[in-house]
Amino acid sequence: MNKILNTNKLLHGGDYNPEQWLAYPEILEKDIEYFKKAHINEVSMGIFSWSMLEPEEGKYCFEWMEEIIEKLYKNGISVILATPSGARPKWLSDKYPEVLRVDETRHRNLYGLRHNHCYTSPVYREKTRRMNMELAKKFGNHPAVIAWHISNEYGGECHCELCQEEFRNWLKDRYITIDNLNRAWATTFWSHIYQDFSQIESPSSRGESTLHGLNLDWKRFVTDRTVDFTKHEIQAIRDAGSYKPTTVNLMYDYQGLNYHKFADAVDIISWDNYPQWHKKEEYLTAMDNGMQHDIMRSIQKKPFLLMESCPAATNWQPVSKLKKPGMLNAASLQAIAHGSDSVLYFQLRQSQGSSEKFHGAVIDHYGGDDTRVFKEVTKVGEDLERLAEITGTETKAKAAVVFDWESRWAMEDAQGPRNKGLFYKESVEKSYYAFRKLGLDADVIDMEQDFKEYQILAAPMLYMFKKGFSERVSEFVADGGQFILTYWSGIVDETDLCYLGGTPHGLMDVLGLRSTEIDALYDGEENTGIPVPGNMLGIERTWKCSNLCDLVEISTADVMAVYGTDFYQGMPALTKNSYGKGNAYYICADFEQGFYDELYKKIAETVNLKGALDDIPEGIEVTTRCSEEYQYLFVQNFNRHAVKISLPTDGAEVLLGNYDDGSIAGLETIVLKRKNK
Repeated sequence: MNKILNTNKLLHGGDYNPEQWLAYPEILEKDIEYFKKAHINEVSMGIFSWSMLEPEEGKYCFEWMEEIIEKLYKNGISVILATPSGARPKWLSDKYPEVLRVDETRHRNLYGLRHNHCYTSPVYREKTRRMNMELAKKFGNHPAVIAWHISNEYGGECHCELCQEEFRNWLKDRYITIDNLNRAWATTFWSHIYQDFSQIESPSSRGESTLHGLNLDWKRFVTDRTVDFTKHEIQAIRDAGSYKPTTVNLMYDYQGLNYHKFADAVDIISWDNYPQWHKKEEYLTAMDNGMQHDIMRSIQKKPFLLMESCPAATNWQPVSKLKKPGMLNAASLQAIAHGSDSVLYFQLRQSQGSSEKFHGAVIDHYGGDDTRVFKEVTKVGEDLERLAEITGTETKAKAAVVFDWESRWAMEDAQGPRNKGLFYKESVEKSYYAFRKLGLDADVIDMEQDFKEYQILAAPMLYMFKKGFSERVSEFVADGGQFILTYWSGIVDETDLCYLGGTPHGLMDVLGLRSTEIDALYDGEENTGIPVPGNMLGIERTWKCSNLCDLVEISTADVMAVYGTDFYQGMPALTKNSYGKGNAYYICADFEQGFYDELYKKIAETVNLKGALDDIPEGIEVTTRCSEEYQYLFVQNFNRHAVKISLPTDGAEVLLGNYDDGSIAGLETIVLKRKNK
């Protein structure tokens, strides 16, 4: 049971916009009939309803929403109710233009779009507080309402004078004195010294954009402003007497906000998932998709919600590709496998007009229940009911990968060593994929999170070391942990000032080496990593590397592989160093995926860390969730063809799927339930 949501079922449903159909009562009646047929037990309402809920300033019209919530409740359908702050009504922007955002060129936006509002504006804060309190008073304790959906896909930034002043106050709190700020930002370079906080403005293409400390702190400030506004919205709900759990829906690989900062702001993390299935081999998309699920789960290290997914084709991607038969079910169950307690869609009924009228939906413009998509949605609903006991169970990962937002911000703004193609996300994916190919569950964390619980920790391209990180890594390795670091790591501190005295900063003794130079390779240029004969890891193959090659000077580390060409031929390309009870590995270059697969397999063997299955064919994803008593093993085939596979069925119950002939069909899922060891 999910204790936070107080439900013993996996949620199935999604975004519902009945205000678009108030003139068609027969459609609203039919919707409930269809929802029940498709095993839909939840709807998300009110996400962009402000102009219907408050058509004029101070005039609240909740009757239509109340009627629909009552009907849903009587039919056993729960509601996640949204605060409507994602898009303000026209009257609000007209009367109070300060609520509209100012862009980085210092021009105020016109009315329109979504999230075109200033999170600092006292007027906007007052209006959202009033709206949220009125909603909470009316519906906050209604038995149909199980949670609050706070706004929608927070994003963007405002450069108005209100935000400028708030930024200056934020900097004063952070640095105390202007001298401290000048040192942290290295403002002596190009003679950009500030005499007072009042002189500071946000980065702009028309002004200051080369102070990396300024750029980095501005991004942090934007995150803090957004989190603060989230808390402001939630406080209004609490002040009105509603204590239902809250969530914010996050987005795929969104770089504008540090999502880890929302961990303590809301009760549940949720996210909106729109992979481009069938653009490449399905298992490759599935691997990327799985990593995003695990990022979201790892923010709070507990079950999350899949708040949006598309049952058919999206309309805003470059190509609106249909999901082939079976793909919706496989994608939906993948979310459950990785820790979601829901499969929710955008949208339940397809809009008749405007920008998302061709976005896929459970019920399309035809309006019938005999479509292929409706039948596939129904199958998902049936499967989720079979898996209801999984609700609230957790993932117990023993491996983790560090994927840090702030380090990424700094690295991609750093001007070197490659200004086009650092491939940070790709480097993280290589470590994550290597763990997953072994059948290991993996958390994806930032450098501020605790990592004592893991046996293996990988930190690819961790350009920035925040204060205390190297000390925690040293302790982790000394206590027996296996730590993997790569090229271009430990270069700068948290204000993007280069460390002096050698890098990777604070870990040269742990790794047994010092980085001396880094060579950026041209596109198409390659080198190789050749295993040292008799190396203690048993690395056997020669692997290609590209993009970046780190040159290191060894102190105590053992060399596992060396470069094959260039002036650094024969220099270390992979090292291992014993430190305390553990080991620290250094990957010197951007190697191809196979290198990571071989290396991580060898490292896992050294600590006897095994996945749920010994032999995993290509295209098969293996994931687990656990309760106190049981392990739930998800085996998913992301190939379009059947695959022979040996599963541990002895003493296990098959909760879902068909394994009668020792194989798993294309795009099919098998779920086994077995006692914890």
